[in-house]
Amino acid sequence: MQPFPTVPSVENAPASLFDGGHLWLQEWVVGGPLRFQLTESGLLAFGNDRHVFDDGDIPVGYERAVAHVREAFDRSALRAALDDVSDAVFFGVATRNEGVAYDWDRTPPFLGVDVWMADSGFRPPDAAEALFDRLGLTPLNAVAKELRADSFDPEGYDRPKSAYRDGPAAGVLVRNKTGDRAKLLGDWEPPEPLRDGPETVAEAVATDERIEAAAGRVADGSASADVSAVTDRVVAELARREYARLFGDSGAVDEETFRSAVAERVSRVLRDS
Repeated sequence: MQPFPTVPSVENAPASLFDGGHLWLQEWVVGGPLRFQLTESGLLAFGNDRHVFDDGDIPVGYERAVAHVREAFDRSALRAALDDVSDAVFFGVATRNEGVAYDWDRTPPFLGVDVWMADSGFRPPDAAEALFDRLGLTPLNAVAKELRADSFDPEGYDRPKSAYRDGPAAGVLVRNKTGDRAKLLGDWEPPEPLRDGPETVAEAVATDERIEAAAGRVADGSASADVSAVTDRVVAELARREYARLFGDSGAVDEETFRSAVAERVSRVLRDS
């Protein structure tokens, strides 16, 4: 699968990015890098910026994004557009809390950023945006389109209001139509990890309200709202909303013991509801 493009800071951006032409500025959303490809078999293959995931073995921090893509992606639209669907690789971000708390109810689990085609490389940002829309996925929010490169001053640029939370964007992705790109980021601190035992952590974050909401979503999807299905939904949602505190680089919760503790909470809530 085609690897992610390199995105340097604006201080290390290629000179050609600002030499002329026009720029697209898109909100930089903090999360996990996620890429995927529709294979000839009709299955979607996924990966992050390091490796392609084994089928059926999706890391917990990507579960909600992968489920969202599988549900929303319009395979027939891609087949209508391409002779070989595997010629396209899609890149984006699995939105999750890595220190920037978005409004998770209005932020899609996956936001599309780039599209790579075997015959032409990375598509211009306007073409990528249009293709994500056509395929049923939300593209990254554009804060400026066709901005003259010679009028953009990275040092004097004020980050725009975020489309996904109250407050400024965490940063911006600066791109042109030839593939040059760079990022201009603000500062944020990852939250302190939850270091109590898994049972205590589960009691704190797997609340009755979250369990009941997950059970309702599972039932709405015509699946049986049994303990296993609801636990999977709760853990995937918590891994999105509480990723840095639970499973990030500084996280201290073992996934399997945490999942077991959540399952006990789910069993109790479903039994008493």
